[in-house]
Amino acid sequence: MADIFDVIADGTRRDILRLLLDRSSAGERGTSVSHIVTELGASQPTVSKHLKVLRDAHLVSVREEGQHRYYSLSAAPLDEVDDWLVPFLDDSGGLEPDGIAAALPDSAAHAAEVVGRAAASAKHALESAFKRLPGR
Repeated sequence: MADIFDVIADGTRRDILRLLLDRSSAGERGTSVSHIVTELGASQPTVSKHLKVLRDAHLVSVREEGQHRYYSLSAAPLDEVDDWLVPFLDDSGGLEPDGIAAALPDSAAHAAEVVGRAAASAKHALESAFKRLPGR
């Protein structure tokens, strides 16, 4: 299996993943190849090539209905990316505050940063757990 970082390094594959995520969030049960082609403005062979790489990495699943194939996001392999990235976001790796956080007193900016990271991590964990429930 290809390294997950190599798989998501390609911009077209990231665009496909984002499209599938957006469609899934909108309640769609899969996205056809022709819809992906139309949305991305890429050729059908190009999209099919990238979908094969994403399938091989288990980042997408496919449902066949007659001659049509519908692709859905399978985000579980992205946990490896999350596990690698999270240590860079903790206090020891410390991302510099910017934007609004820079205007806050240091203690408030730090608290906002910690709460934001905790919320993002909790959201990710909850979404991952929800996707693993039977019937999903």
